[in-house]
Amino acid sequence: MIHIREAIIVEGRYDVNKIKQIVDTVVIETGGFSIFNNREKLALIRRIAAERGILVLTDSDGAGFVIRNYLRGAIPKGRVKHAYIPQIAGKERRKARGSREGTLGVEGVPDDVIVRAIANAGVECLDSADDRPKITKADFYAWGLSGAPGSEARRKRLLRALALPQHMTANALLEFINAVADYEQVRKVIAQLAQSDE
Repeated sequence: MIHIREAIIVEGRYDVNKIKQIVDTVVIETGGFSIFNNREKLALIRRIAAERGILVLTDSDGAGFVIRNYLRGAIPKGRVKHAYIPQIAGKERRKARGSREGTLGVEGVPDDVIVRAIANAGVECLDSADDRPKITKADFYAWGLSGAPGSEARRKRLLRALALPQHMTANALLEFINAVADYEQVRKVIAQLAQSDE
C-alpha cells in the first residue's frame, strides 16, 4: 500500500473501494455528474484541497474528463493534481455491458496501472501511514454524536462550530474530520459544546 498526502477524488463508490485497497489516503466520491449541483460537496473538496491538496483520478472516457475539467476550474491552482489512467478496452466484471466508449474505468484497471498513474502525478508520498489518532464511529457514539437521543442536534452544533454544511451525514463528517483535523482538536471542540449544554 502506498501512502500519500493528497486526498483522491474519484467518480463512484466502486472507484472508492478500489483506491482504498491500494492507497492510504482520504478518498472522496463525486457521485459522477451530481458534483455539478452539489455545492456542499464542492465546498468540502475545496477545504480538503486547501489543507492537503487533492488528486483527481477519473475514468479516461469523455465523462471523466468533463468532471476533471470542472474540478480543475473549481479548485485553486496549485492545490489540485491529476492522475491519468490509460484507455484500456474492456468492461468491469460486475457490469452486464461495458461503457459507451468500451474502456475500463478506475475500478476496472489493474492495481499497478493505478499506482503508476498516481506516481506520475507528482503527489507527496509519505514514508508511512498517517499515524495521527483517527476518530472512529465509536468515538462519535461516546461523544453523543451518533446512536443516541439528541445526537443529530449535537452533530449539527458541531457542524456549525466547524463551519461545515448542515446536511452532512455522520459518515461524511467523520471522513472530513479525519482528513483535515486532528483528534485533540475535535475532542476540545466537542468538550466546549458539551460545557455550553450544562
